[in-house]
Amino acid sequence: MGSSGFHPLDEKSLIEYIKDTPALSSKLSNHLHDLQIKEVGDGNLNFVYIVVGSSASFVIKQGLPYIRSLGESWPMTQDRSYYEAMALKEKRKWCTDHVPEVYHFDREMAVICMRYLEPPHIILRKGLIAGIEYPLLPQHMSEFMATTLFFTSLLYHTTAEHRRSVAQFCGNIELCRLTEQVVFSDPYNKTSQCNRWTSPYLDHDVEALQKDDDLKIEIAELKSLFCERSQALIHGDLHTSSVMVTQDSTQVIDPEFAFYGPIGFDVGAFLGNLFLALFAQDGHDDQGDDRRAYKKWILRTIEETWILFHRKFISLWNQHWEGGSGEAYLPEIYNSHELQHLVQKKYMEDLFHDSLGFGAAKMIRRIVGVAHVEDFESIADAQKRADCERRALEFAKMLMKERRRFHTITEIVSAIHPH
Repeated sequence: MGSSGFHPLDEKSLIEYIKDTPALSSKLSNHLHDLQIKEVGDGNLNFVYIVVGSSASFVIKQGLPYIRSLGESWPMTQDRSYYEAMALKEKRKWCTDHVPEVYHFDREMAVICMRYLEPPHIILRKGLIAGIEYPLLPQHMSEFMATTLFFTSLLYHTTAEHRRSVAQFCGNIELCRLTEQVVFSDPYNKTSQCNRWTSPYLDHDVEALQKDDDLKIEIAELKSLFCERSQALIHGDLHTSSVMVTQDSTQVIDPEFAFYGPIGFDVGAFLGNLFLALFAQDGHDDQGDDRRAYKKWILRTIEETWILFHRKFISLWNQHWEGGSGEAYLPEIYNSHELQHLVQKKYMEDLFHDSLGFGAAKMIRRIVGVAHVEDFESIADAQKRADCERRALEFAKMLMKERRRFHTITEIVSAIHPH
């Protein structure tokens, strides 16, 4: 879609935009004289404005025709806003508790207006850096992933419904291509100009990674799976900066990379980013807190998230096995409890291994690729940062290459001993 009517909004022009948009001005009861507007976008792609009035508040997100963090030298389709708005609406249909409501979408201006997640909501990644425990996080994230992924899969869809749904999101080509480049290609390509790492401390580690033929075989398999398998509507970028939290609320945001892809890509992205947070903790300790207890909490969170996701996903599957519309496993064919159990066991084992592989890929790309994470970047001492990143990198390489030998999340968690 062209952007002939598009212009970037700033704090001044946003007031005029709200005034000219009935859906927004009416939400503020047309009280526009005392609006407080603040630009808070700290991501790679978009402008994000918090709009607070006397009677209501909301967030305005605008997609630019390029990657904000890299400038106009890296153009980017604004249709990503369309796919984000569609994904938010679809995912909220299945998980109202953990997806913010969309109030307005303007495709020409690439503008989404949605619920303002007011303080004390913060980005989960920032909470993990600060050492804050969120006791409901495993329950909430497993609920979000299990419901939004099950109900958009062939386990619930008819094949006709599934093909129509896949077609709705198949145009999100540029963001899929971006993922293919930065996750599955660049980190393993020594000629890529996009890669960066904590040099010189990780120079030899990166050289070894880019010479690791076994790793290259595994990442090629994962890339094929990402490109070829339309398993469910995935968020596509489910890291810890795509989640906002309080002690009793968890909200998933920013699904602009959404498309029908492998379920394990979402599950792995979230777990992989928790592992990154774990390995970064040694860079955030101090004399008063060595983060030992917090690292144990992160490991418990990883373990509980997968266990609860597995349990909830299987529970939904059992509820809809007979009498449901899903056509992946027709009950007339898979007509015994023994066969049902075997089917589910194989499905979940494959999903577990997919999740481990994708999680490892997401970890590697945040250490060697173009876009890093605050977990590590906020560690001022470069040597200390590199030590944390090296441990994460070695773990991720092992996980990707040896993922099929693990059968439970407990085996993986037990292999990591906080020190």
